[in-house]
Amino acid sequence: MKLGIIGLPQSGKTTLFNALTQGDTPTGISGGKLSLHTAVVDVIDERINALVKAFRPKKIVYAKVTYVDIGGLDGESARSGISGPLLNTLSQMDGFIHVIRQFENPLVPHSAGSVDPLRDLATMESEFMLHDLIQIERKLMRLEEERQRGGYGRDKAEIAREQALFTRLNETLSQGLPLRGETFSPDEEKKLSGHGLLSRIPQLVVVNQSEGQPPISLDAFKGFTQPICMPIKLEMEIAQLSPEDATLFMKEYGIQEPSRNRLVRSSYELLDLISFFTVEEEKEAHAWTITRGSTALEAAGKIHSDMEKGFIRAEVIGFDELIHLGGFTEARQAGKLRLEGKGYLVQDGDVITIRFNL
Repeated sequence: MKLGIIGLPQSGKTTLFNALTQGDTPTGISGGKLSLHTAVVDVIDERINALVKAFRPKKIVYAKVTYVDIGGLDGESARSGISGPLLNTLSQMDGFIHVIRQFENPLVPHSAGSVDPLRDLATMESEFMLHDLIQIERKLMRLEEERQRGGYGRDKAEIAREQALFTRLNETLSQGLPLRGETFSPDEEKKLSGHGLLSRIPQLVVVNQSEGQPPISLDAFKGFTQPICMPIKLEMEIAQLSPEDATLFMKEYGIQEPSRNRLVRSSYELLDLISFFTVEEEKEAHAWTITRGSTALEAAGKIHSDMEKGFIRAEVIGFDELIHLGGFTEARQAGKLRLEGKGYLVQDGDVITIRFNL
């Protein structure tokens, strides 16, 4: 999972990056130019911690998330266009964490002269939608030229289907709506890959508040984005404390858990991802991330291509049931260890053992 942190200058992108990665990257230095900070972070999942306690493995492998702090978006792309390097970076992200500013601080002036979270959100959305609209209009022109010249050997019906698809996207954008609200068939997804349509990429919106500020409503964007309100500076300060001090700090402020944990969970939901686990007693506990709806065969391929090629069956048990029973031996004796075939749809929290032969 690769998530790009975006937003207008002085919105708190790098502060959030530091909160998520427990880093100390200097803030406010991009100056409107493309700048990237990247970090790979363990996804702390209490379920794998419980498996570690039960099976005492020597090796623990958490799921990973890559955060990329992307500087260079300044609200001016409507006039100048998004540069090639910046576009290339943005289009490689699985999702965006879009930081918009609610906090007031006279020492950190807003580039637009005032703080208006909804305006800032609309500014970035407009940049992405304008970029996509230009790309789609160019594509439609090329498709029409291809149709008039006989298709260059391509089936005319295929060209017509592409024209219908891109015309539909053109109409959506012309109504001022991002493309992430659209659904596509697998064939349409294939046709759209490589076009770098930015408003298709799922996004979370993080509203950067001062401590004690009431949350704002993003109802106008309902269905197209997910909002999380949090005081990012406070979260960064918590992240940079030792675990013991962080626990005391959160208790003093009445904070149940760091917001970065909630942000990771929301990112999984946003991208429709789930976790499954593999565990061997006293050897290894491993968390794996896959798309919801993946089969046991696809899960096997996630672990190793040889497992996918030589797949025989999957032994499956839910995490809660395994922990309750106390281990695989007890699960077998209770008849709770299921044998599943290639087409089994993996569920969040499944503990899986792949049986294979090459």
